[in-house]
Amino acid sequence: MALKICIPTMVVLVGVLVLYFSISPTHAQDALLYRDPKQPVETRVEDLLRRMTLAEKIGQMAQMERENMTADIMKDYNIGSVLSGGGSWPKQNATAKDWVDVINDFQKGATSTRLGIPYIYGIDAVHGNNNVYKATIFPHNVGLGVTRDPELVKRIGAATALECRATGIQYAFSPCIAVCRDPRWGRCYESYSEDHTIVQQMTEIVAGLQGDIPEGHPQDKVVGCAKHYVGDGGTVKGINENNTIIDWKGLLDIHMPAYPDAIRKGVGTVMISYSSWNGVKMHANHDLITNYLKGTLGFKGFVISDWQGIDKITYPAHSNYTYSVEVSINAGLDMIMVPYNYTEFIDTVTFLVEKNYIPMSRIDDAVRRILRVKFIAGLFEKPFADLSFADQLGSQEHRDLAREAVRKSQVLLKNGKHPNNPLLPLPKKAHKILVAGTHANDIGLQCGGWTITWRGMAGNNNTIGIIYEFPMIISLFLTGTTILSGIKSAVDPSTKVEYRKKPSSRFVKAMQFDYAIVVVGEPPYVETFGDNLNLTIPQTGLRTIHNVCNNVKCVVVLISGRPLVIEPHLPKIDALVAAWLPGSEGQGVSDVLFGDFGFTGKLARTWFKRVDQLPMNVGDPHYDPLFPFGFGLETKPIVAGNH
Repeated sequence: MALKICIPTMVVLVGVLVLYFSISPTHAQDALLYRDPKQPVETRVEDLLRRMTLAEKIGQMAQMERENMTADIMKDYNIGSVLSGGGSWPKQNATAKDWVDVINDFQKGATSTRLGIPYIYGIDAVHGNNNVYKATIFPHNVGLGVTRDPELVKRIGAATALECRATGIQYAFSPCIAVCRDPRWGRCYESYSEDHTIVQQMTEIVAGLQGDIPEGHPQDKVVGCAKHYVGDGGTVKGINENNTIIDWKGLLDIHMPAYPDAIRKGVGTVMISYSSWNGVKMHANHDLITNYLKGTLGFKGFVISDWQGIDKITYPAHSNYTYSVEVSINAGLDMIMVPYNYTEFIDTVTFLVEKNYIPMSRIDDAVRRILRVKFIAGLFEKPFADLSFADQLGSQEHRDLAREAVRKSQVLLKNGKHPNNPLLPLPKKAHKILVAGTHANDIGLQCGGWTITWRGMAGNNNTIGIIYEFPMIISLFLTGTTILSGIKSAVDPSTKVEYRKKPSSRFVKAMQFDYAIVVVGEPPYVETFGDNLNLTIPQTGLRTIHNVCNNVKCVVVLISGRPLVIEPHLPKIDALVAAWLPGSEGQGVSDVLFGDFGFTGKLARTWFKRVDQLPMNVGDPHYDPLFPFGFGLETKPIVAGNH
């Protein structure tokens, strides 16, 4: 019996067949190219790029804050990236599983889109995975620069990558390769040194975070981010986000050198600085981003804005958002940190492209770079996180590494009131010793900013902290060892250790201590909140130094993110140690105080006499420091030990 097909049905079938045979051979040939890991990265990138709609491309250029993200938003808008800002976590005291579950939930949305492009999750892991409960907190960069040990920093990068992967995070906004030229800057502790050669050496952390270039990006590594491009450490009076006034040669000689080093080591992304160069906002600087970074330096990764960085191109911020979007993307920014107003960003970019204010070639360049990083990072092969690295979070191996970094970053500035009568190393066996000061028994204070919350916090357990700009009561638990605990574990069991946060002179005199250890310093701070034109030790700390050191032999351990005014108080101090912001492993300080290891650290920053000398850096004509760049007394270990 003959098959009967009505004429309309026949027309439809013929149309389908024509469509299939005219289009399908091309797609049959390369439909899986971008999904095929055996294909070259560039082949995969170009194959995927040509399949994307404008909406899909623009979505890839947006990075949103976790608290504003859902799987549905991810799916509907094809968002390219999510971040946790400082203090942004899935829940209080979130476990590795809590992080992985949230990250995977968003990834389900991303991979269920038409093209299934995975998103990438970023976080400010600037001294360990520092947003995360129970993570190892390493010394801030100001201390690591003191070590002049690139191999140590590489190991720290590798450990940080593992602790990020333990929570499912694939992207760390690190390293900060700013060259801080003025300690009044609130981010100076994020800089390794005032000397670009030390900063260049420390770019070895990129290899630790990402893996050496031949290895690509193994699953135990993360994508790194060199920041903040460029000149952020040279602003007038160290004012955060301010203007860096310097000629082209000076910019190249001082602030630029670490970027070629980071690029040679394969750094995946570069973050732009809030600051300006000679009055031009870096987020709008086409010459430095497109012409120099991408052109001259040959950077192939993607360029990302800072948090709402494009908004600040205008003053007041966000006052002409359309202009800010246009000028920043045309300047060469590829991914924009738009933590909250993602629809406004997407709509604005769409309008600007449709009206030819932003050329399609610029959009394609941005998305090409983003896809390249994602392919190299292995996200298409393994988009979902798991708990295979969960045991790396706060592991003993990482805490031992952090302790090593602490002891290597201590700088001994004074040792005894007379050269022939040094106070350090301290005797472990004594009748009674005093440990005093606000920072002696406080993990939060010794960690500084960018620790659990954005601004950091005081305390070991229940703490009042700050999240973004809104005060909130939070119950957080930092894990680690205070300096006091380290001292107690280092001394002989027969030695009595008395702790007083704020002892009076009368108390110190009456107790007849053999010697005292005073641990004082700055409170935690971050970014503009840390800008400080005075750089004085808080009054409580100065009073403790006075009350203790006038009445007993004392060593002062200064916890700070930069040199502070100490010259007027130096005569009364027997020994002085710059401990910087050591992080969670306070035993590293006691390791050198008691001679289990020797002091080896050398200043990577000039220690000024008075703030009216600033800015003052090694090589300046008016160089007259209290302690010069490279200074650091050394001691020999008196007990062979390996902790």
